[in-house]
Amino acid sequence: MRSVPSYHGPPVAVIGNGPVGQTAALLLARWGIPSVLLDARPERDLVGSKAICQQRDVLDVWAAVGAGRIAEEGLTWTTARTFYREHELFAWSFVDRGRSPLPPFVNISQCRAEQILDGRIAAQPLIDVRWGHEVTGLAQDAAGVTLSCATADGEAELRACYAIAAAGARGDRIRRMLGVSFAGHTFDDRFLICDIRAGLPGWETERRFYFDPACNPDRQVLVHPCPDSTYRIDWQVPAEFDLDAEEASGALDARIRKIIGERPYDIIWKSVYRFHARHVDRMRVGRVLLAGDCAHLVAPFGARGLNSGVPDAENAAWKLAFVLHGWAPQALLESYHEERMAAALENIDVTSATMQFLVPRSEREWHSRRQLLAAAVSDPQARARVDSGRFAEPFWYVDSPLTTPNPARPFPGRPPRGQMPPPAPGVIVPDGPIAVAGQPGVRRLCELVRDGLLILTTDGVDADVTAAAVKECTEAPQRVMRIADIDVAGAVAAALDARPGEAWLIRPDGHVAAIITDAAPGDVQAAVRRVLGELSAGRGRGRDAPVQGSSERHVLTHREQPGAGQHACGRG
Repeated sequence: MRSVPSYHGPPVAVIGNGPVGQTAALLLARWGIPSVLLDARPERDLVGSKAICQQRDVLDVWAAVGAGRIAEEGLTWTTARTFYREHELFAWSFVDRGRSPLPPFVNISQCRAEQILDGRIAAQPLIDVRWGHEVTGLAQDAAGVTLSCATADGEAELRACYAIAAAGARGDRIRRMLGVSFAGHTFDDRFLICDIRAGLPGWETERRFYFDPACNPDRQVLVHPCPDSTYRIDWQVPAEFDLDAEEASGALDARIRKIIGERPYDIIWKSVYRFHARHVDRMRVGRVLLAGDCAHLVAPFGARGLNSGVPDAENAAWKLAFVLHGWAPQALLESYHEERMAAALENIDVTSATMQFLVPRSEREWHSRRQLLAAAVSDPQARARVDSGRFAEPFWYVDSPLTTPNPARPFPGRPPRGQMPPPAPGVIVPDGPIAVAGQPGVRRLCELVRDGLLILTTDGVDADVTAAAVKECTEAPQRVMRIADIDVAGAVAAALDARPGEAWLIRPDGHVAAIITDAAPGDVQAAVRRVLGELSAGRGRGRDAPVQGSSERHVLTHREQPGAGQHACGRG
């Protein structure tokens, strides 16, 4: 049984009880940190599928907080097919470098995921849920954050040590209080979503994307399977599209039947929306960390919204826990901004390129797209340039200040669709079956990583000497293990391409912080200090200063922003 470290200070305030805020609160509780989970709504509104695609590493986070049912109930799909009119251009499937028992992706409605997370929160005494609490004021000082809330009973005040702002896309008031901008672009075309229940044999495990189908000329249709014979259909529609008029005239029924034929169906939910590409200029403002849609908005092609918000929550939670327990300096929190801003910029870069292809902005761009799609039917080179969305993947912290590079293990760049890069510093560790003496409940590598710092050693490295060196430089939870002692049938060593004389330092979020060749104790200690933020203390200016409203705020220039002017963290 994993022991929870004790903590006796003020709680962390989590603003927003959506899946990002829920995840943050549950992860903090896993570290023994209490939280108060605030939401302006009177109760949860379980309407619509919303974010439906959840990737393996997000499912892994949820499994760590006891919400493994999300993966179990979700519908696993394995193949993505892209069509131009009646021609299939290409199909690809996910490749697992390790041997994870979790599926690469599941489709499940955001509402159902929220219900499962609510069940875990209800069983967690360290989480205080307060519906009907709208944050109307936020002040910071050197010791904490004071929140003013409007409630049905009047004003309430809450004192917290830190806050995570996960108030969603409509968190404008929170962003104004923090003095952050939310610049970006809103796309003109609109998109119609219908969740329908129908029998579509053969479509249950495939995501299908259609360019210029006969039922929606010069635009797109996207079909995703969901549990219980439900399908999510997205149509790109003109800016002037009127859903009420479409439904009243019978055109909506005709639109659906052009895809599913004369089969019976029920509409579960429908909505019309525009896409945005926006981000705040700072993801850390003093003692407040912004996360999820409150910090960044991206178009959904590639499922990079919630699949980026949950890693925001995990990054924030382990770093806050390490600071609050005294295992790391407050400077570690600045790496939250540096790492997750780079991830946000990457996601906006990728999804904006997709949207530029999906929604050309000039007649010249339309002409080029039509030519490319026609050529792609027979030309593999043209086919490779067709962009129907690159699916979410864990961000690679290659250039993070917490990562120790290794010239012998360079990051090779962005891999083909559906694949992960070879393990390298900054890349998330591949999963694999393990057996740990005295811990029968631990059956795979990723179940170990979220308990603290994990150091895996290969032949030629004295694990006892390494453990002593790590213990000497930090009081954070730590574990040094020989790969040979836990590996089942060599699966982990093969997934890592582990070589003699290596020590692998893995962060609490599963990312490889360092691969130390010829692992001398001093080199291991230096990598540990780096991942705790000790070697980056004092970077920048004013980043730990108290913030009152929008005053005393450090704003990154274009030159300072991680990834500015290039694919963030060298991923291009």
